[in-house]
Amino acid sequence: MFDNENGAVLIMVTFALVALLGFAALAIDITHLTVVKNELQNASDAGALAGALILFNSDGSINSGASSEALSATIKNQSDVELLEASEVVATRGHWSFINKTFTANPSTTQVLLEHRSLLEGSNSLDLDTNFINAVQVVISRNDIVSFFAKILGILGFSATADAVAYIGFAGQLDPGDVDQPIAICEESIVDSDNAFSCNIGRMINSGSNEATNETGGWTSYEQDSASCQSGTNASDMKDLVCGSGNPDPINFGEGVAANGGELQTAFKQFLDCWRNHADTDSDGIPDQSWNMNLLVVECLGNNMENCPTVKGLVNINVIWVNLLEDPHFKDVPTQMEDWSCTPAEDSDAAREACWHSFVDHFDLKNANGSDAPYQKDAIYSLPDCDVHTPRGETGGENFGILAKYPKLVE
Repeated sequence: MFDNENGAVLIMVTFALVALLGFAALAIDITHLTVVKNELQNASDAGALAGALILFNSDGSINSGASSEALSATIKNQSDVELLEASEVVATRGHWSFINKTFTANPSTTQVLLEHRSLLEGSNSLDLDTNFINAVQVVISRNDIVSFFAKILGILGFSATADAVAYIGFAGQLDPGDVDQPIAICEESIVDSDNAFSCNIGRMINSGSNEATNETGGWTSYEQDSASCQSGTNASDMKDLVCGSGNPDPINFGEGVAANGGELQTAFKQFLDCWRNHADTDSDGIPDQSWNMNLLVVECLGNNMENCPTVKGLVNINVIWVNLLEDPHFKDVPTQMEDWSCTPAEDSDAAREACWHSFVDHFDLKNANGSDAPYQKDAIYSLPDCDVHTPRGETGGENFGILAKYPKLVE
């Protein structure tokens, strides 16, 4: 009787050992498969980022070599102690939609026009336009992953896939020196009713305290730490920044920046002198050329600059005139700027005022409320520049005409 029981136990133990060995073998192979999948994911991430990094040429056009660069970077990685093969990788340029969370392949090398387009909102959204080339996708497929112990169970091998999408959009986090002057532009003053960047209308910074014609920009010290930001900034902070070498530290998108919507006369006079040095090409004392610069775009409620507005992106503008005094006699009006000129018919207030109105009409200069810009003190008159600019900073900002230099993974 005991011998029979011992035999039964032996049989049960044998079956249990076989099952345990089977589970152990399967666990080893699953662990191995997980390691290989992680290697494939790392390779696809690296490839997508490498392709997206060169997706935009320095002039903002599409680089046709982005897909091949993604493929080349991907196959430099190992999977299961072997270099990946090109036949296992598909790298594609195309469009990533944040709304739909989808990538749509598009091999085109022609970029859509970015003017008057919002990134996520409105009927003319770039997010839903699959012709907006903004991403590179890498897909890796392997069906020859060796099984070790799972062969005991009849499993001869495994398959695995990995994919990654790297998106490159508009300038967000900015590198040191990406911003040229310590001036911030209110977002509301450079977008239209669809929240899209409007680049064909001149603007006036600091256009008065009246709600209908209020300020559309202010000064910033670039500071983003909480204490400095909440305190705003002042003329002393501006001293070494106006006409300096730009922001000394990186600037983070989505965070506040120390600012001041006041006149700050000392800083304004510094800026005026610097502008005259840059813009007077014939040395007659009257500026005749625009001054191009990259400035921060910040969120302003009702176009009112607060102490710590949120950074929304970067915009490129051409400064075409700066007024220090509100002279009722129009003594300091432009007479030549780029392709425009005006010679007063006589030395009179009316004749000089006529030149001012001609200047405003020619460049379509506006107040915050859309009315013609007046001849006003402490005012900077500018034109948003819609030419393609060299990409700057990391992806993360909104469409204010400047594409990003560095991509980010979105899938």
